[in-house]
Amino acid sequence: MRVLVADDERLLADTVAEGLRRLSLAVDVCYDGEAALELVSVNRYDVAVLDRDMPGRTGDEVCRHLTQTRDGARVLMLTAAGGIRDRVDGLSLGADDYLTKPFAFAELAARVQALGRRSRAVTPPVLDQCGIVLDVPRHTVSRDGAVLSLSPKEFAVLAVLMRAEGRVVTAEELLEKAWDEHADPFTNAVRVAVMTLRRKLGEPPVIQTVPRVGYRLGLG
Repeated sequence: MRVLVADDERLLADTVAEGLRRLSLAVDVCYDGEAALELVSVNRYDVAVLDRDMPGRTGDEVCRHLTQTRDGARVLMLTAAGGIRDRVDGLSLGADDYLTKPFAFAELAARVQALGRRSRAVTPPVLDQCGIVLDVPRHTVSRDGAVLSLSPKEFAVLAVLMRAEGRVVTAEELLEKAWDEHADPFTNAVRVAVMTLRRKLGEPPVIQTVPRVGYRLGLG
């Protein structure tokens, strides 16, 4: 899942982004509405977390842009104003959810993950293929009952492969869905992540390389 976090409170934005990255989400961060509009114009996000009260171009304007372009991103509005009228106004702009500051990170993370599931074709929160069970809400993975210890990036790559349900996933698609905007398209990060993930998943191998195309999950 790829997420945009836009909030002029830099410490808050960076803290939220780091927490979401620990949950294996690819997160881009910016601190004003102008930068948010630029990012949404060049990247496709599953969820945008927007502060309503940013100076200059507000979160309301970014939300309105996302709604009008219908690019599929779900919007979670953040604001210090928690009155009913404020919530109604935010939702009427096209926001999908609304969270009042201060908030507990666990609640924000749960709302982001729920919105992310709504932004795609419906997939279950627990994926089960080839003896591998990936529990997205609990952030756990096991194979044939044995719990595996994956890095956040390995978890994200495995989630993309499992959601593809046997379809070949290109390296470019993995970069787009599991890395943030700072990923170098010429890096070997995808190959390295797949290699270490394949080793951790053990035998028999379940990640197949399709030469000059990409990767798919499957046995045989």
